[in-house]
Amino acid sequence: MLSSVRIAGRRTAQRVLSRASSSSSVVASASASTASESKYIIAAATTVAALGFTAYNNNVNNNTQNTTACDAASDVQEKFGTYWPRNIMILFGPPGAGKGTHGPKIEDLLGIPQLSTGDMLRAAVAAQTEVGKKAQAIMKAGGLVSDDIVVGIIRDRIKEPDCKFGFILDGFPRTLVQAKALDKMLAEEGACVTKVVELHVPDSVLEERICGRWIHKKSGRSYHVKYAPPKSMQLDKDGTPVAESMKDDETGEPLMQRPDDTATALVKRLASYHGETVPILDHYKPNGVVKQVNANQGMADVWKDVLGSLSR
Repeated sequence: MLSSVRIAGRRTAQRVLSRASSSSSVVASASASTASESKYIIAAATTVAALGFTAYNNNVNNNTQNTTACDAASDVQEKFGTYWPRNIMILFGPPGAGKGTHGPKIEDLLGIPQLSTGDMLRAAVAAQTEVGKKAQAIMKAGGLVSDDIVVGIIRDRIKEPDCKFGFILDGFPRTLVQAKALDKMLAEEGACVTKVVELHVPDSVLEERICGRWIHKKSGRSYHVKYAPPKSMQLDKDGTPVAESMKDDETGEPLMQRPDDTATALVKRLASYHGETVPILDHYKPNGVVKQVNANQGMADVWKDVLGSLSR
């Protein structure tokens, strides 16, 4: 736009000045009023030209200022990533609390990755890192990967560029022992856990959420008989979904329920969560980093509370 103004200003000035010059003999013999009008024409041409040159100068100045601002922002980001505390977050919540819903939204908001221990483990094995090879050997032998190996995988992963400003841990730590091992590793890296967000939902509500879930295995699309039923769902006379009618909206392929998405399995999962995971919250509370979010409300309200918990 500024370039257009500059060019238009120059062209207008040239045309008006040219006309004024070619009419000099007329101006000389004209009356006083005509001479006065010619003066106004020349003055107007000069003003338009000045505006064009001013626009050009402003454009140059704005470009310089924008470059300076971008450089300053880049410097701040570099300092933040190098010196200031990173957003090292742990997202907690029982099965069905909404971690899978709100975790990615936090990830997008803060621009930091959500790290799943399962994904990191598989990636380390595929990349054949030193820690990955150890994990692979143990899994082939039918054993459980130790906490030390998992922490080592996390240590390697958080050194990657996308973790420069922080990361979100999902699925780790699950026990107090793991939390302490994580703290030790982060301390050696000059960092610490800066935020623990707990999505809180009463156990009685979780049973309805969990037992009503159906998934499309290939895509991971999730449905719920009450909150997000598939279009094909049919109910029997007791109001129970007919399994054969539960099909994916996009592909028409059959949906399935996870083996642990049952009332019996949920009781065991919640007992494990309360017995092993909740003590981790008590471990971090003295540091003032634990925030509890009421996840037993509408999704928009839950997200509003999540945003409040993220503020420093």
